[in-house]
Amino acid sequence: MRKKISVGIASILFASVLSACAADTEKVEQDKDTEMNASSDERMENDHSEMDHANMEHSSSGEVPEGLKEAESPAFKVGSQATLETDHMEGMKGAKATIAGAYETTAYVVTYKPTTGGDKVENHKWVIHEEIKDAGDEQLEAGSEVTLGADHMEGMNGATAILESIEETTVYMVDYTPTNGGEEVKNHKWVTESELSPE
Repeated sequence: MRKKISVGIASILFASVLSACAADTEKVEQDKDTEMNASSDERMENDHSEMDHANMEHSSSGEVPEGLKEAESPAFKVGSQATLETDHMEGMKGAKATIAGAYETTAYVVTYKPTTGGDKVENHKWVIHEEIKDAGDEQLEAGSEVTLGADHMEGMNGATAILESIEETTVYMVDYTPTNGGEEVKNHKWVTESELSPE
């Protein structure tokens, strides 16, 4: 009888140990799943930021909006060399640039929500007066809500934007090779006079 009781107790203990092991294994599996999901989320975030960067139109055809006037005596003449002092895009600051075009206009810093969805783009530099739909001839005021006609980035054309600040200036279209490597960027729009320095 005692032997049976001992065997019974041993069986119960063995079952408890097995059950505890199973619970631990399940917890380890859950932890692994959580880690995998977290790293998957991180990958998605990284991919998203890479996609945002990839959506920038690094080069353009060189076409300019109708009505945009060439600058008569720009500080940086077309064909001359200059150094970029701005960082609109990675690899831009410090790059050597060739001036591909110089134009007199009003440049705006804008915040807009892309028509393709995604996060709001804040303080994008620059959209010029001629790239704003139905802008008219008069300079617009900071705080105005406008519709963009530019396509510097995917989802920009047709987006509703707020004008954050205004600068009446010469804007330049430039060709440059990024300082972090990569192909030459052709006809980048736009940089202002204050964002260039003599080579």
